[in-house]
Amino acid sequence: MSLYSILTFLALLILHSSFTLANEENDHLQTYIVHAEPSDGRVFTNPEELESWYHSFLGTMGQPRMVYTYKNVIKGFAARLSLNELEALREYEGFVHARPQRNLPLHTTHSPDFLGLHQDFGFWRDSNYGKGVIIGVIDTGIFPNHPSFSDEGMPPPPAKWKGKCEFNFTACNNKLIGARYFTYGNGTPMDEDGHAPLAHLAVYKVCSGSRRCSESDVLAAMDAAIEDGVDVLSISLGWPSGIPFKFDAIALGAYAAVRNGIFVSCSAMNRGPSYGTLSNEAPWILTVGASTTDRRLRATVVLGNKEEIDGEAIIQPKNFSQVLLPLVYPGKIAANNPNARFCAPEVDEAGGAAIILVNQEADGDTKNLPTILFPTTLVGYADGLKIKAYINSTSTPMATLSYKGTVIGDDRAPIVASFSSRGPSLESPGILKPDIIGPGVNILAASPVSIEGNRNTRMTFLLGSGTSISCPHLSGVAALLKSAHPDWSPATIKSAIMTTADVVNLAHNPIEDQTLQPADVFATGAGHVNPSRANDPGLVYDIKLEDYIPYLCGLQYANREVAIITQQKVNCSEISTISESQLNYPSFSIIFGSQVQTYTRTVTNVGEANSSYVVKISPPPGVHVAVKPDKLDFKNQNRS
Repeated sequence: MSLYSILTFLALLILHSSFTLANEENDHLQTYIVHAEPSDGRVFTNPEELESWYHSFLGTMGQPRMVYTYKNVIKGFAARLSLNELEALREYEGFVHARPQRNLPLHTTHSPDFLGLHQDFGFWRDSNYGKGVIIGVIDTGIFPNHPSFSDEGMPPPPAKWKGKCEFNFTACNNKLIGARYFTYGNGTPMDEDGHAPLAHLAVYKVCSGSRRCSESDVLAAMDAAIEDGVDVLSISLGWPSGIPFKFDAIALGAYAAVRNGIFVSCSAMNRGPSYGTLSNEAPWILTVGASTTDRRLRATVVLGNKEEIDGEAIIQPKNFSQVLLPLVYPGKIAANNPNARFCAPEVDEAGGAAIILVNQEADGDTKNLPTILFPTTLVGYADGLKIKAYINSTSTPMATLSYKGTVIGDDRAPIVASFSSRGPSLESPGILKPDIIGPGVNILAASPVSIEGNRNTRMTFLLGSGTSISCPHLSGVAALLKSAHPDWSPATIKSAIMTTADVVNLAHNPIEDQTLQPADVFATGAGHVNPSRANDPGLVYDIKLEDYIPYLCGLQYANREVAIITQQKVNCSEISTISESQLNYPSFSIIFGSQVQTYTRTVTNVGEANSSYVVKISPPPGVHVAVKPDKLDFKNQNRS
């Protein structure tokens, strides 16, 4: 036995003794995320050797305590430990840091046309419909029998695919090529929550029916997705703003994904319209907010004074009586209030014919439609005030509803959804977030449950809203860009999406928020995604992985903390750190003062050779902006 082996054996004996004592004192177990790094600089090229080293930390406790060992997302593992066991673990050679795991909250149809994606021509055709690209979805699982996941006309997955299908029946095919579960103690990838045409899907379930999405499960899913060979990761969960990147499982996993050439798209969270409510703020992530499309499911309120107020409703009864009926205001019940669903039977029993739901003030004009099996309409806050004013103006208020079905062409679209989380980023204010907005209000999506609560049907679709729905739209756009430009890095794809975004609506006016006033950049980011223009951005702002190190050091992270994110040893004192706004990002977030501020960017020409680009500046009011040089000439493609 070598000296190293003897010392390791003695260390394990000491550790085992400590664990035995700890169990006597405190047998309450909790899952911890443990970061580890060989102190002697060893590099494990053999996965089995690395896993064996992780297991050595637990001594004779062994497999029952080990939850996951990670290969890609972090250097470390997840294990169930008592507090005293954790204290003993801190003394082990190679231990870096440990923290108790947290639970992360969970955050179509016409939308492709609204985005300018049309079958048989344009960008969708030019990108070959995303053929050969694998999108990994980390969420609540999947309902594999749904017709949305048919593989008719689909080619087999690319040869690089190494994933698994963990259903206990034949479910995967050439569309749904992988389905895995990482829910501790729950053994199926089946969706219990309901949460590009030729792109392949691989689904990783990390949330149980109770909406519990544990940090160790999320890390394990991202670890597996990287190993399996996905090209795009779509993640619709995350913590509120302000979680340090060094201890944010999604930020850590996303950094590892980007290191492997994988594009990561994440939802911004649904805590708007308040500021500083973002999730997934790391600059290597595309952070996606939610907006409306130009489709309306019109259900108009016809008042006794002949005034008509447009609302919307999912359920639209045919031949609803146009006879005016007494209008009663019973109190405050908004569409996003669970009581809205429960009040329908009571109204029905009382002889009521329909319900008019009114948004709360914070929701403004965002009509997040509830599914109620009773004649209803939902109107915005300002329109609700008009209806209340009418009720108070007469002793005999009357009204009826006029259902007009689907109406396409609202030229105020896109409008930022009220619930879409806003910036600024609390963890890194010098990076403008969200990055982009995309369709996320009343989007028709596959669902495992019908509106009646029935699971025994294959043709189930529901309208859903949230940044968890806008995020997959951007994941799909990224898949198309990856298919059209396989040599583009994740940062290049991100830049292409952001620098070509729309800042005006269909009427060519500034994009509005839920108040129907111009939205600010903390709501829109770069603007609304325009997939066709993103395919030909001309110039892009690329970021190499090593560029994030001076940025992270500039955030005043300690060497050990930067190493946790980058999985490499870093000495910030030997690095020329940069401020956040100096990162080669496609947008700027600057705190103005009396002094002149100078920032630099490096652009790469991905357009045609022999191209010239001239700067056009539209500065905010009261701000002077100068760009030097004001013209760039390129002789070649892919030159900076």
